[in-house]
Amino acid sequence: MARKIYDLAIIGGGPGGYVAAIKAAQLGLDTVCIESRASLGGTCLNVGCIPSKALLNASEKYREIPHLTKFGIHVKDLKIDLNELMAKKTKIVAELTQGINFLFKKNKVHRIEGRGEIIKVGYIKVTNAAGQIEELEAKNILIATGSVSAELPGIHVDEKTIVSSTGALSLPKIPKKLIVIGGGYIGLEMASVWARLGTHVTVVEYMDMIVPMMDHEVARALHKSLEKQGLIFKLSTKVDKVTSTKTGVKIGVSSTKEPHQKETLTADIVLVAVGRRPYTTGLGLEKIGLHMDERGFIKVNAQHESSVPGIYAIGDVTPGPMLAHKAEEEGVAVVENIVGQHGHVNYEAIPGVIYTMPEVAGVGKTEEELKKEGREYSVGKFSFSANSRARANDLTEGFVKILADKKTDRLLGAHIIGADAGTLISEFVLAIEYKAASEDIARTCHPHPTTSEALKEAALATFFKAIHS
Repeated sequence: MARKIYDLAIIGGGPGGYVAAIKAAQLGLDTVCIESRASLGGTCLNVGCIPSKALLNASEKYREIPHLTKFGIHVKDLKIDLNELMAKKTKIVAELTQGINFLFKKNKVHRIEGRGEIIKVGYIKVTNAAGQIEELEAKNILIATGSVSAELPGIHVDEKTIVSSTGALSLPKIPKKLIVIGGGYIGLEMASVWARLGTHVTVVEYMDMIVPMMDHEVARALHKSLEKQGLIFKLSTKVDKVTSTKTGVKIGVSSTKEPHQKETLTADIVLVAVGRRPYTTGLGLEKIGLHMDERGFIKVNAQHESSVPGIYAIGDVTPGPMLAHKAEEEGVAVVENIVGQHGHVNYEAIPGVIYTMPEVAGVGKTEEELKKEGREYSVGKFSFSANSRARANDLTEGFVKILADKKTDRLLGAHIIGADAGTLISEFVLAIEYKAASEDIARTCHPHPTTSEALKEAALATFFKAIHS
């Protein structure tokens, strides 16, 4: 019997891969998705975005309850059951992965469990957990295998006392002391979770500030806020050695600044959160002559096609921010281009969010980037302390910051630190997508009382003056 030839074979069932598979099926392509995990959703859904947000949400509620006395709400004998919390997290993940299975069946996406290897252009070998091999043929191949946690030389992650973000999401008990190596998105979110549950947390960061890719004014405000919450930061600090002991872990660190003072830190658990790297192991890319850069990312053109015709790549295996929503947009764009449509991703309108409390969100240019470009710009800011809904909610920390072109008033970037910043940023994403001016936002009616009014006020302040400050 002749082998079935798929229109599109996708290697990887994470946010980019599964969204591309569904979109492809909706557009009439005979599609197969190859995923090595038993459950779909990739790192994001299984051991990343979703479980971390479940823990962040629960831990923030736990931290908030004692402060409700301001509203006359008194709770006695407050306690946390870590086993129940972890069970709830697991249940949320399971329900969402089952939801993707349902969508695959609904849209007639064929799914194969196993590891895919491109043996030649148009042909993939799939090896399942039992070692059984299946070969398939496809007119187009999309690589969406995502990323894995980056490692530090000489540090062995055992997922027991020295853990990656995966291990940090499933600790069996609340540690007394946690050291987080890395002051980026993942490190700060995990640091927040365990600090709220009572852990003494120290964040060690090589750079002289946390989240240096964010707008620096916002990053400094976040640093100050997290310090108030009890987190300790050691900036401009290099990790020299990590040693497991009978009682925990020892970390030797030294300052990157003169006189390079050395120090030994101790903890129950060490989290290595120094970023992520593209995962392309075992794909056979070298055999087919596919070009990659010096950091291991797959080189692609504007249509996300690699150096090998008919083979595409999206998400964390390609250059750019490692964000689930970026991968989703790219997956849709690839499929649209394959069927002859005009898929496109506007990388100026890709938001980034840190889900601490307060949340931090940004889109477009930072003030530092505009200064480096020598571009003239206007700044508009508005504090949540002057927003009526924020005051009613007693969540007044933070501000909204808008950057607009000095001459045209076109929105160039927007940054928010405050409660629900990750949701509020979407208005600015839309504004950048449609090339709106700050005056367009300022002249748009916003409902009262809502925290979204702070966006309108910041827009007013960008080209004229805010009303409520």
